[in-house]
Amino acid sequence: MVSADTARTILGIIVFRILFVMFCFAGNVISFFLFASPLPTFVKIYKKMAVEEFKPDPYIATAMNCMLWIFYGLPMVHPDSILVVTINSIGLAMELIYLSIFFLYAPNKGRAKVIGWVALEILFLGVVAACTLTLRKTHAQRSDLVGILCVIFGVLMYASPLTVMRKVIKTKSVKYMPFYLSLANFLNGVIWVTYALIRFDLYILIGNGLGALSGAIQLILYACYFKSTPKDDDENGVVEPSELQLSGGNGPARPAV
Repeated sequence: MVSADTARTILGIIVFRILFVMFCFAGNVISFFLFASPLPTFVKIYKKMAVEEFKPDPYIATAMNCMLWIFYGLPMVHPDSILVVTINSIGLAMELIYLSIFFLYAPNKGRAKVIGWVALEILFLGVVAACTLTLRKTHAQRSDLVGILCVIFGVLMYASPLTVMRKVIKTKSVKYMPFYLSLANFLNGVIWVTYALIRFDLYILIGNGLGALSGAIQLILYACYFKSTPKDDDENGVVEPSELQLSGGNGPARPAV
């Protein structure tokens, strides 16, 4: 006979694993939609065969963020983080596609900017990888070093919507802050914060906690200024390319995890 305490322990473990898998799946799904959110903008660029006022900066930053989180989730740095690796690998692939489209239709100055920054990011990642694997001997030491870098770049990426939020307050219009992108950003942060609390991963917790806070502020601003937005401006599906911000699902950051 199995004792009542043993049965409760087994049941608790099963429930815990089910909840853990559910949160991981939900986090990856929401992170994927965050990475996919710029698709309409790039379809527009493809059709017009011109980047117009579009800036590649958010996507360059997101690519760097994804690369760092992929390295963070590798077995030699932070074991048992396959979900962090998979979603950020998808995110990195999508960011490189976006940057390739930009490169195809940008003027020479824009192309040089993309090549220069991507090359610098690859060089930086190589230096980080070399220092981490040679100077840090344990998983804990490696996780700390790479995790701190992930948080720093995550903060920079999550800070990017501040320009849009400032514009919302200044114009009293939510035209340049799509509701569904803000909602997805908030939900992505909440889901990955929950994931981080279950396994207690401090670096995922900090990065996505900031993402959830950023998304919450955007939703509050949307509620405050939705009614004051002129009717002809209330088109959440249309966003000026230069104003579109992307969070990674690290993270996703804007990764997600």
